This record gives sequence, C-alpha cells and structure tokens, in this order.
Amino acid sequence: MFKKLFFHALLSAVLSTMAGIIYCRIYFFATEVDFSRVINPASLAGMNTLICMLAAGINRLLAWLFKKNGEKLFTLLFSILSFSTVVIPISISLPLDIKQPELFPGLAVPLVFFPAMAWFTLGPWFRTVTGRQ
Repeated sequence: MFKKLFFHALLSAVLSTMAGIIYCRIYFFATEVDFSRVINPASLAGMNTLICMLAAGINRLLAWLFKKNGEKLFTLLFSILSFSTVVIPISISLPLDIKQPELFPGLAVPLVFFPAMAWFTLGPWFRTVTGRQ
C-alpha cells in the first residue's frame, strides 16, 4: 500500500513538473517576459515533489484515521488547499530588477493547481491504495 502511494506521489510530481515546464515556456513565448530567476525547472521539480509527497502522507493519514471517508476528506482538503494557495503568488514581492512584475501572477497562479490536477488525473490507476478498486 505504501509503495503504491509513494509511486502515485512520485508520478504526480513528475507529471505536474512537466506540465509546469511546458506552461512556463508557453507563457514566455506569449509574453516575452522571463521569470526564470524565480520559477525554473529545478524550483518546479522541488516544489511539486514536496507538495505531492506531503499529499501522499496526508492521504495515508486520513485513510488510516477515517477509513471509508478518508479519501473523500483528502480530496476535499487538497482542493481547498490548492485554491487557498492562490494568494501566495499574488502577494509575493519580486526583486526590483525583474521587468513587468505585474505579469507574474499570470504565470504562477495556474502552476499552483498542477500538483492537484496531476494527483487527481493519476488517481484511478492507484485507487487500490485505500483498499477500494
């Protein structure tokens, strides 16, 4: 069970990192504004891995505490936390030498949702983690 949950988190982190890198490239070509000093592939990989591994731990804890309703509570909690973290990229202050800082939320806000989208996308392949098929 732990092995499937770990691989679910790992694959979700890889998927969300790849999607984030692609989105960052598209955003750069659309706006020609470079935020690579703030958001780069290494920072995306680190943050997505951290979020997905924490999600795996919380998922396991809730499944253990609440048995049948653990996955439902985890889904609700992960969704709420994803929406509430939108405030972080909006309120961040960038270094003064970065051009057009007003465009940063357009890049960073969608990236907040990528770990949750990857987790829920890969969920059906790992459904047996909580004992259901």
